[in-house]
Amino acid sequence: MDLKITKKLVIPSNEIKWRFSRSSGPGGQNINKIESRVEIIFNLEDSKVLNYYQKAILKNNLKNKLVKNSLQLAVQEHRSQLLNRQLALMKLSSIIKDGLNKPFKLRRSTKPTKASQKKRVELKKKHGELKKNRQKEKIYQV
Repeated sequence: MDLKITKKLVIPSNEIKWRFSRSSGPGGQNINKIESRVEIIFNLEDSKVLNYYQKAILKNNLKNKLVKNSLQLAVQEHRSQLLNRQLALMKLSSIIKDGLNKPFKLRRSTKPTKASQKKRVELKKKHGELKKNRQKEKIYQV
């Protein structure tokens, strides 16, 4: 089953790997027999459908979701493996679509203002005084 991202971008089924396991949660007696938890894995590096530019954008925008350049999702919301597979495909499709459409912004580096620097130093001095006042008085004997 091919995964349609946009009209022009379709990921073939041979680039998507599946893993199945027993899910937690409700299921009655089936929970010990049926592997309804679905894990879908899509490797960005090995993809022949995505070009270099798309891979770079996805790597940058989805860097928190990637594990070894692979996008991995686990779904166990339904008791049926088929429903979980369909939901996993929908989630993967929306993540990739959002990752390609979301423009990444470069952070413009700024310097702290004089007022904020002064405020920071004042707070440090105040905190130091507070700690100094908590100490026991030192008695020096000669």
